Amino acid sequence: MQNFKDMTIRELAGQCETVDDIHAMIKDLFKETLQQVFEAEIENHLGYSKHDSRGNNSGNSRNGYSKKTIKSKFGETELSIPRDRKGDFEPQIIKKYETSINGLEDQIIALYSKGMSTRDIESHMKDIYGVNVSPSLVSKVTDKILPLVYEWQSRLLDPVYPIVFLDAIHFKVKHENRIVSKAAYTVLGINTDGVKDILGIWIGENESASFWLNVCQELKSRGVEDILIACKDGLSGFSEAINATFPDTTIQSCVIHQLRNNMKYVPTKNRKVVMDDLKKVYKAYTLEQAEVAFEEFKNKWETKYPSIIKSWENNWLELTAYFSYPVEIRKLIYTTNTIEAFHRQLRKVTKTKNAYPSDNALRKIVYLATVGVTEKWTIPVPGWLECRQQFDIMFNGRLGK
Repeated sequence: MQNFKDMTIRELAGQCETVDDIHAMIKDLFKETLQQVFEAEIENHLGYSKHDSRGNNSGNSRNGYSKKTIKSKFGETELSIPRDRKGDFEPQIIKKYETSINGLEDQIIALYSKGMSTRDIESHMKDIYGVNVSPSLVSKVTDKILPLVYEWQSRLLDPVYPIVFLDAIHFKVKHENRIVSKAAYTVLGINTDGVKDILGIWIGENESASFWLNVCQELKSRGVEDILIACKDGLSGFSEAINATFPDTTIQSCVIHQLRNNMKYVPTKNRKVVMDDLKKVYKAYTLEQAEVAFEEFKNKWETKYPSIIKSWENNWLELTAYFSYPVEIRKLIYTTNTIEAFHRQLRKVTKTKNAYPSDNALRKIVYLATVGVTEKWTIPVPGWLECRQQFDIMFNGRLGK
């Protein structure tokens, strides 16, 4: 086959009889193009072209080539990298220690973000591109996104969030030769335009008042000045932390989680009737009606299920905070379903992995999955126009401009 530099596309196409011939031609063209870029780069580095007399006694000159094999979506390609006598020339299109081209790296990261294991990615790249991609290379490529993870986790946030949701999702992670359960604690915010965003995800921390205090202080250091309503599951220590950092924030505990926990104490045969009685409490129109319904529930079931009664009494203020707001806002805050829906989307990506080899491995996949989900969050939550007007009235200017 003639040199590509001396051929037109028509001439090249004339030499192709099968699709495999076309792939081989494109691969050769890719290689030849890179070689020409290398020649242009060393020419620019030295200041004169090959065989130019200006190179005589210039203090530096060409010094042959070194071989290098790189991986790309065209397969493995052997290249000849120009050298200079001083040894300070480095190609810019492919750096000194790079062994794969960005297009391939983007493919690896895209597959990784879908939850594919390193072994699956290895098999996929071999089948599709004919490239041998080791698990260590996959790890090395995906490690390049860690700076993006830390940048995202420390980015500037809005001054005010009308509603934030907090919840945890658990994963298995290898730690000191053991498999342990670690939580990813998520903070999801709804901004003043009604659009959702993930404000941060904290992995592997011990849930406590001091932990949540650090989270709240981090949010404050990133620009959050006020949170109107914080909705949570039964997170240990959160109420104390939010009160210390954002003292004017209303705390709403998830009613649905409360009901799920209550049903653990009720035999199957009694669950429907107990739930029907509890519905009269949490679906009441006013707090006063809820209080009356709870007294009736207490009188009827306290003997059989005292733990349920005690649980509601201990958490009454946070379980019933939503009664202070109009129906539109109540629908948003009485349950943490908004953040649970996000966690279900995370689980779709992470369910293929039994355990992650490190916290950073978990951080990478959670970040990539989060970016994939949140980039679709571009419109306000349903009913936000009415909610925004009600927030403006009820919170008397705390939403800002």
